[in-house]
Amino acid sequence: MSEPLRIGILGAARISGASLIGPARATGHRVVAVAARDRSRAEAYAAEHGVERVAGSYAELIADPEVEVVYNPLANGLHGPWNLAALAAGKHVLSEKPSASNAEEAAEVREAAAKAGTVFMEAFHYLFHPVTRRLHEVLASGEIGELRHVEAMVAIQAPADTDPRWSLPLAGGAVMDLGCYSLHALRMLAPWAGGAPRLVSARGGQHAGAPGVDEWLDADLAFPGGATGSARCHMAYDRLEMSCRIIGSRGEVLAPNFVLPHRDDRVVVRTGDGERTERLGTRSSYTYQLEAFADRVRGGAPLPLDADDAVTTMTLIDAAYRAAGFEPRPRMS
Repeated sequence: MSEPLRIGILGAARISGASLIGPARATGHRVVAVAARDRSRAEAYAAEHGVERVAGSYAELIADPEVEVVYNPLANGLHGPWNLAALAAGKHVLSEKPSASNAEEAAEVREAAAKAGTVFMEAFHYLFHPVTRRLHEVLASGEIGELRHVEAMVAIQAPADTDPRWSLPLAGGAVMDLGCYSLHALRMLAPWAGGAPRLVSARGGQHAGAPGVDEWLDADLAFPGGATGSARCHMAYDRLEMSCRIIGSRGEVLAPNFVLPHRDDRVVVRTGDGERTERLGTRSSYTYQLEAFADRVRGGAPLPLDADDAVTTMTLIDAAYRAAGFEPRPRMS
């Protein structure tokens, strides 16, 4: 293996255990530092997860010469500012999605990444798992015929009302947390759909007690080749659902959980010849993602995600918000 990445984590977010620390351990990379708003929280986190040391602040972590990769899993509104700061410091950046609060800020992140000449990637981990790759393979093979329609639904049960995902100043909302996956999954079908999809219409509902914050949003899209798409999300649903169903002229292929395939690794193919279920393995999509990111940093291997892709996704998110009667998320003041 090439030299391990030296990674610093911004914040003591719960997600990092599954999204970065576990994968780093599995693939031999080093988590050299963590910083949090509260130093004692960072110290407890470092002790629990075996992080090598604690930095006194986010800025101190970014300035640390030993940290070469910054992982940013902070609240959405903090993605843009700290991605910009990390890139300005010449670091590689793996940012949780979305990369910024809105398309204007995402474009600034893209400019900063180009200026830095480092690797910037938005953490759409699902794309690296064999489940999603298999969806694309089945479509590309012609087994289900020409693409006609795709449905992606990403929904969870409601977080507590105090959760930052319900905060407009922190760029919260169902689309920011969940719908970004639905929209991104549809965008990734462009090679088999005559090009990128465009937004046709959207509807959404506001979360009670959180003005301007979407609890759910349904977006309708159309592809140049004539296929249609439905990208849905709900952040106060009765259950967890993260499905992607691709319907062709001769059949369909379904992933019951494309976002968290380690929980359900099935791909179900239905055609006139019958139905079959394939299992693609429960190794974490986050582990596949970190491997791909490291291959890019160490060896220049191509990545399907970059700062351009992040701007395109954010532009579509902003358009969906406007079409559903919401404003795009404000950037941190």
